[in-house]
Amino acid sequence: MVDTMDLRETWDRFGSGLWGLETMILLPWPPKALSPNSRVHWAVKAKAAKAYRKAAGWATIEAREVVEDDGPILLHVTFYPPDKRHYDGDNILARCKSAFDGIADGLCVNDVRFKITYEIGAVVKGGEVRVIVSG
Repeated sequence: MVDTMDLRETWDRFGSGLWGLETMILLPWPPKALSPNSRVHWAVKAKAAKAYRKAAGWATIEAREVVEDDGPILLHVTFYPPDKRHYDGDNILARCKSAFDGIADGLCVNDVRFKITYEIGAVVKGGEVRVIVSG
């Protein structure tokens, strides 16, 4: 018989990253200021980037993802736009650069290990970004 207390302690200690399982990180829709096409003052963009990076870092820490010490880390990103406008894949991915840096901060790794794939999903009120981390 398995002691459920031991399982709970293991889960609390290692989270869903144990045994290489996938973990989902839920992020808000990236701010307009982070778009490569935005024409905002550099300080406004820097403030938005810092806030989005911090949010992604904390979301990663809360997800308790554990990764191997070496090898690639797979990120599958699904963008759920806030409206029916067409969003260019390259630009929307560039808007999330700060988020990827925050995820790397939360995992305590260099983001050069990330192998990123993405897709654009259905419209969700307010928009959101879901990142599946595995590896």
